[in-house]
Amino acid sequence: MKYNKREKAIVLLADGTIFHGKSIGKKGTAFGEVCFNTGTTGYQEIFTDPSYFGQLMVATNAHIGNYGTHADEMESESVKISGLICKNFSYNYSRPSAEGSLEQFFEKHNVLAISDVDTRALVSYIRDNGAMNALISTDVENIEALKKQLADVPNMDGLELASKVSTKEPYFYGDENATYRIAALDIGIKKNILRNLAKRDAYIKVFPFNAKFEDLEAFQPHGYFLSNGPGDPEPLVDAQTLAKEIIKRNLPLFGICLGHQVIALANGISTYKMHNGHRGINHPVKNLITTKGEITSQNHGFAINKEETEQHPDIEITHVHLNDNTVAGIKMKTKNCFSVQYHPEASPGPHDASYLFDQFIENIKNA
Repeated sequence: MKYNKREKAIVLLADGTIFHGKSIGKKGTAFGEVCFNTGTTGYQEIFTDPSYFGQLMVATNAHIGNYGTHADEMESESVKISGLICKNFSYNYSRPSAEGSLEQFFEKHNVLAISDVDTRALVSYIRDNGAMNALISTDVENIEALKKQLADVPNMDGLELASKVSTKEPYFYGDENATYRIAALDIGIKKNILRNLAKRDAYIKVFPFNAKFEDLEAFQPHGYFLSNGPGDPEPLVDAQTLAKEIIKRNLPLFGICLGHQVIALANGISTYKMHNGHRGINHPVKNLITTKGEITSQNHGFAINKEETEQHPDIEITHVHLNDNTVAGIKMKTKNCFSVQYHPEASPGPHDASYLFDQFIENIKNA
């Protein structure tokens, strides 16, 4: 095993707090909102998830990179995080089926990452003080200049990012001879969502973030889907208008994560930025319809207003997060529409909530 001489690196938070570490390879500076994910597996899926666009990811798992990377574990075509912060970075990997190391993967996608950071202390600090803008840098001698650059980075609150990750042109996924046709709005869609729909005999046409109802309707779909994605849902006016039109016509509609928030906004329910969000693969949710518990994968920094949801005459809360009692799922009482704040398509897991795709197909059948 060769010895790698490592450059010094830092994490600089917007409030001036500094954490020290070492560069994994690439030199430079990366900016974003700092957040943490508690998942012990699935790091490649996290790094390529469009919902993480514009964020510096702190991995709470002690070792990152130990099982390498594989093309099948990409949730989009490229890495979407702004940079990685971790404790121990594995330059070597042990999985026989891996196609390369995480170091090679980051080099290919030009990602800045730093390790040897006290991630327990950093995560504790974020939990106490909330998610905030930050930077990671190997330019450790110019702190004051870095602080000035960081001050110019826009806050996530009010930031529209779906347009940065959405497809530019519509495309198709699945078997064109499938029984069901689904029109999906891409505001940051993950590949595994498409896989789950196609697995259930659906042919999907994926549309850009600003597509109009007429564009989706021309595909003559049996159902409509609003995807996950990054940023604040409030600026997504086109997506909200689209959701209103689908709901008005009582067409089958399913939303996940950002799509769930868009559906809430389309019904006059406000959203808000959370203190530090939910990100991990072990979040407990209670299904209020079945009374069963579900272990879920979550990745969001915004949520819908629970009081407004409870007071809405046409909305029923179907799922709640058991850690903080936030709204994790809703359905409309008089329309063919439901949504969840978490990820039923989770890969590598858990798969407790995969039944929601079956529910969507059942709603399409009944319609």
